[in-house]
Amino acid sequence: MGNQPRLVIDGLRASVEGKEILQGVSLDVKGGEVHAIMGPNGTGKSTLASAIMGHPKYEITGGSVTLDGEDVLSMAVDERARAGLFLAMQYPSEITGVTNADFLRSAINARRGEGNELSLIRFIRLMEAKMKTLEMDPAFAHRYLNEGFSGGEKKRNEILQMMLLEPKLVILDEIDSGLDIDAMRIVAAGVNELRSEERGFLIITHYQRLLTYIKPDVVHVMMRGAIVKSGGPELVERLESEGYDWVKEELGIEDETVGKEPEVKMPMNTIAPRH
Repeated sequence: MGNQPRLVIDGLRASVEGKEILQGVSLDVKGGEVHAIMGPNGTGKSTLASAIMGHPKYEITGGSVTLDGEDVLSMAVDERARAGLFLAMQYPSEITGVTNADFLRSAINARRGEGNELSLIRFIRLMEAKMKTLEMDPAFAHRYLNEGFSGGEKKRNEILQMMLLEPKLVILDEIDSGLDIDAMRIVAAGVNELRSEERGFLIITHYQRLLTYIKPDVVHVMMRGAIVKSGGPELVERLESEGYDWVKEELGIEDETVGKEPEVKMPMNTIAPRH
């Protein structure tokens, strides 16, 4: 590999049921960089993650997304994953009848391609080593994917998938919501272990806590479906101590969620089967 990946989002616009949520988002994330996106609820942060990954609910109405110069928006969802995009989200789906180990091995081999598959023995050794890092019970490998997992277990599982798939560009969407400090520390350790020139990270959160464990290089503030301010890690501290009011004042924004539809707060769990 050795080449530094690059995700470029340029003027991205996206709508849900005819209502525009993303109003021209531009970002440039290179390998080795961790970008954090913060902002009040309902401002389009999770919509951005869903739009990049190709969630069918979101209609792209303008702009472009490229990964290493390739047009992401023209790819099917599975092609985006094979190209090296990875999304860890707040509400992972449960899949009955498929064990964690089977799911992970087939995902890795799909990414590696024909003739380059991992042998079962090598896969098991690799998986067990990564599970140790995440302090996961080895019995997890044989349980059905996410079924009956606690919130913290599901999120560790997402990080396990990320560690095994070694994607080029990782999007963590509100993965810290509902995590206790121990689980957050372990999840962050998994992310930090994967930081390298060959991988970029986009972390979407409205808590500062996660960013004390995973130090971002660049912090963006999102309001009204656009990035309105960017800075270094010091921006996180100011947002934590002063909230978002000073940003709104600076920009002359009265209420950033005016006209935004509230259901955007929980985008991806529409994929999960309803029982």
